Amino acid sequence: MTGGAGGWRPTGNRPVRIGLAGLGTMGRNHLRVLEAHPDAHVAAVSDPLPAAVEAAAGSTGAQGFAEPLAMIAEADLDAVVIAAPTTAHEALARAAIERDVAILVEKPIAATVDEALRIVEAGKARGVPVQVGHVERFNPAVLELGRLLADGWLSAIYAIVSRRAGPFPARIRDVGVTIDLATHDVDILSWIAGERPIRVHAETAQRIHATHEDLLFGLLRFPSGARGMLDVNWLTPDKRRQLIVIGEEGMFELDYLTQRLVFTKAPSLTEPALIHGYAPTFAGDTAELHVESGEPLVAEISSFLRVVREGGRPVVDGEDGLWAVAIAGALLDAAAGGRPVDLTELTSRLAVR
Repeated sequence: MTGGAGGWRPTGNRPVRIGLAGLGTMGRNHLRVLEAHPDAHVAAVSDPLPAAVEAAAGSTGAQGFAEPLAMIAEADLDAVVIAAPTTAHEALARAAIERDVAILVEKPIAATVDEALRIVEAGKARGVPVQVGHVERFNPAVLELGRLLADGWLSAIYAIVSRRAGPFPARIRDVGVTIDLATHDVDILSWIAGERPIRVHAETAQRIHATHEDLLFGLLRFPSGARGMLDVNWLTPDKRRQLIVIGEEGMFELDYLTQRLVFTKAPSLTEPALIHGYAPTFAGDTAELHVESGEPLVAEISSFLRVVREGGRPVVDGEDGLWAVAIAGALLDAAAGGRPVDLTELTSRLAVR
């Protein structure tokens, strides 16, 4: 490993010796990308299922472990990808940080704000990179949207609407849809707005999940006056991943799955068009924007490996992950209390020392 008693240091040009904790659906996706990446060497894998470990070790030549903590303690690693259940994230992340091993932890960074804060503070104290797997930040359509917003296509953002829906994934038992999925969206909305929300309100429902909510409708208010709206659920029979950004000059519509990005210019209000010859409307010109397609997970892992090799701050760091969990938790509090929750006090609490 690159750290030890002397503290964390970048690896330089050699391939990164990486461990993978968890070989479930997301862990196997990480394994697929890491196996093919020229800057990575899968040195160790861990999972409680012997067949999963045997298959992964057989294809990579990695050391196999049943226990991820044993892998972190015994394997010679530069970095570890944590794709274990959310409730295990804190223990694994802190064990890696204590050994000066850089981490990419799948979102959410942790199940609670306190757990997330301890991970972030530990990483800061030892100077160990902590990247959080908010993979949508690496979606080519999202990156192009961010570039266009930075170029001033919308001088003011009025509203951001996000829909993340699909069938219930039976593998998710430890958290509900808000912590598991809505953390993606509160992170994206905060990134697009360029600020954290100051107030949230929400309604949730539990229809098919045994112990947690499987539907969330959320409202966010940002300091600039922009509003955000979330529709997140495990009840929709087909997968939907959509984002709308409305501003002074028009509207962006984005599909995460197809990586399609469309812009509709704000119309002239002096020349109404007619729908079916009788219903007046004001229609703006619409154009589909070019997006160079690519797999977001490949971009995310490449970004992480670059940090491990060269140093610097991860694109999505531990504080981003911490805030995503905090906002998601506030949405759950708002739903439970039937009232808006003010977030201004969170700023001082989440100030990482």
